[in-house]
Amino acid sequence: MTIKQNTLAREFSLSGKGLHTGVQVNMTFKPAPENHGIKFQRVDLENQPTLEADANLVIDTSRGTVIGKGDARLSTIEHAMAALTGMDLDNVLIEIDNEEVPILDGSSKPFVEAIEKTGVEEQNAEREYFEITEKIVYKDPETGAEIIGLPDSEYNLNVMISFNSSVLNNQFAVLEKMSDFKSEIAACRTFVFVRELEFLLQNNLVKGGDLDNAIVIMDKDISQEELNRLADLFNHEHVEVKKEQGILNNLDLQFENECARHKLLDIVGDLSLAGRRIKGRIIATKPGHKVNTEFAKLLKKEIRKFDAEKEIPRYNCSQKPLMSVNDIKTFLPHRFPFLLVDKIVEIKDNYIVGVKNVTANEPFFQGHFPDEPIMPGVLLIEAMAQCGGLYVLHDKKEKYSTYFIRVDNVKFRQKVVPGDTLLFKVELVSPIRRGIANMKGTTYIGDKIVAEGDFMAQIVKA
Repeated sequence: MTIKQNTLAREFSLSGKGLHTGVQVNMTFKPAPENHGIKFQRVDLENQPTLEADANLVIDTSRGTVIGKGDARLSTIEHAMAALTGMDLDNVLIEIDNEEVPILDGSSKPFVEAIEKTGVEEQNAEREYFEITEKIVYKDPETGAEIIGLPDSEYNLNVMISFNSSVLNNQFAVLEKMSDFKSEIAACRTFVFVRELEFLLQNNLVKGGDLDNAIVIMDKDISQEELNRLADLFNHEHVEVKKEQGILNNLDLQFENECARHKLLDIVGDLSLAGRRIKGRIIATKPGHKVNTEFAKLLKKEIRKFDAEKEIPRYNCSQKPLMSVNDIKTFLPHRFPFLLVDKIVEIKDNYIVGVKNVTANEPFFQGHFPDEPIMPGVLLIEAMAQCGGLYVLHDKKEKYSTYFIRVDNVKFRQKVVPGDTLLFKVELVSPIRRGIANMKGTTYIGDKIVAEGDFMAQIVKA
């Protein structure tokens, strides 16, 4: 079933304090066109630079996920990103006027509620997925944190957290389908140990922290006087420890395993930085922003590999060709020994695929080289050019000729020897204008690229 991309039905805005900067931040979430993706725009900076939600832009994970490019940076993006994924959005532009996404209540709930109120609009373009087909693993040897991706027909997550704490030791959370994100995960708040809170305050961090936007775990003895001091630093009324739970009495847990669920929320946000929706089961042990974003980078590499493999033309030798060698001769003036395309097996709107079977009887092997026959690179260029000519001419009713007037960026990656079957894929990279065609040619042996180059051709009526 084809699933379409989604954007917002209209724009909405949210405001709040940055967790660490304490500065008031304003965000506006705007609809975006198809294939735009999720992007943040720092409207407070000169030239209003844009930061893509991209794992390769992650520059820090010590206190949240931070992306940066040039002089622009943006921190604590994970809760907003999780909400966008959980609410099934693909294309959104987020304008923000400071370097930190507001913490709000410490969860994704405010973002989810705003999206739900605004509405989601389906677009025409098809959504692309990355389907995990074999086990993918990232492990941090220092912390023991590990994320495993396994094949599955849906996107689901299993998360286990483990802390050396009498209050918060082992917890487990599961999300079986992303449609449950709103009800099961979105409202789960971030958590902090009281010992970490003291360190953060001493280092001039969490200026925008509030005892209402985090679960404070109390797993060490602390005097009521010290608790009152911490509350005063947060401009909060005095609180006491809930002895039966080991948390401050400023809030009630929404789920018994709320901390594990929040870690799952973070993973959803961080893995969205891979840039594509996932089909697979994610199993995470002791996750954190570092291991999450490193796994997202692994996914990006797998996605690039997957996309490259999709570009490779496939050839079935029993398939009837679209053009035989005799058909090719009606379009091209080349003849033996310079006709270097045996048949055409595919023609689409913007590309063509041709075949050449390289035999030991090729005349050029007599001199290149008698004791080590190798097909000259210049003939690989010529063969790709001939395929490009066939693409340009195949639908012409009148007689035309093509003359290649420029060749750029040629690379040879592997030798071509007798017995090889060459596949030429030549793509039109821009519309043909004023009789000029710009094309990119790639030569494959199986899955391997052996040569590539860019071509410019002039089309002339004969």
